[in-house]
Amino acid sequence: MGVGPRTLQAAFQRERGTTPLEELRRARLARAHADLLDATPDGTSVTEVATRWGFFHLGRFSQFYRSEFGLSPSQTLAS
Repeated sequence: MGVGPRTLQAAFQRERGTTPLEELRRARLARAHADLLDATPDGTSVTEVATRWGFFHLGRFSQFYRSEFGLSPSQTLAS
């Protein structure tokens, strides 16, 4: 027996304090963050990492990233 999308989303919100989409976004951001930390500015671009993890709107990616990590993706790549 399955549950509807709204029931699933409400249960997720109640148990985890977030939505499934937000949880997925945070997981993808964490992977992008790890890739940027491991990369070299000469060999990798922010665009390449963002699109690898499914972020195709680079301005939105940068907003989410800065909100999550307190730095821009390019600052992380340069460090």
